[in-house]
Formats: sequence, C-alpha cells, structure tokens
Amino acid sequence: MKSKNSRLDAIKIIISSKEIGSQDELLHELQKEGFRLTQATLSRDLKQLKVAKAASMNGNYVYVLPNNTMYKRMTEQHTAAELLMHSGFVSIEFSANLAVIKTRPGYASSLAYDIDNRNFYEILGTIAGDDTILLVMREGCTRTSVKNALSLIIPNIQ
Repeated sequence: MKSKNSRLDAIKIIISSKEIGSQDELLHELQKEGFRLTQATLSRDLKQLKVAKAASMNGNYVYVLPNNTMYKRMTEQHTAAELLMHSGFVSIEFSANLAVIKTRPGYASSLAYDIDNRNFYEILGTIAGDDTILLVMREGCTRTSVKNALSLIIPNIQ
C-alpha cells in the first residue's frame, strides 16, 4: 500500500502534467500509477490540496493546483512514479548572496520547509512561492558549499 503523501504527490504531478477534467479521469491515472482508492478518498485529497478547476486553452475545465490558475504544463511526459523519485527540484541560479531555486508546480513550499528545518549553516533562510524559492546565503559561504549542503535533501542538484 502506497502512503498518503505519495498519493498526494502523485495527484500534484498528474494535475501538473496532464489536462484532467474529472475525478474519474484522475482516478484512472492514479490506478495506472499503482494507487488504489475510492472516489470519496480522492475527493478528500483534492479538498486537502485545494485543487480547483479552471478553463484550459481549449475551453475545457481542468483541475489546477492552488496559486497556479494560469497553470503551466510540463512539456516532457514522465510517469508520476518517475517524478516521485525526485524532490521537485528543477534548477538553481545564484546572484551575490541570493539563490533562486525553481521547482515543479506545488513543490517549492515543501522543499523550502525541508531546507529551513535542516538549519544549514550556509543558509540563513528561504521564502517560497508555488514553484520558486528565494534562498539567502550566509556571507562568506560559497556557492559550492551551499550546493553541497543542499545535496543532502536534493540528490539531483548539480
């Protein structure tokens, strides 16, 4: 049996990567990923994630994640299982003592939470949106030392 957190992550990934217009479609996609759940459970999960419906470019109403009504779809297709193996991390760029971390939609706040709770010496703190984290580096710390610290929770950081 897969965990609730994995199921919630899979729902976010599926909604971010495909145009899903009904709970039946979403249940079918989750079943393809190995999740077994009822419509009632899915309904509670959608409520917990604050998923809404918004018009897509072709006029159909599809599920979207909160703070993402002008949603972005991933161009490369991956299964939810493949994407769950990563932290949601997409990229990192530095400027002076700041770094901007890009994530998949819906992942920034949980990744920022993990970074802040590790109390890395090199990192003073973070501010997160839906898919972007602003990270403040301690003065005198190098970009390499920040990446090395982050590699403990972001295995695919380069």
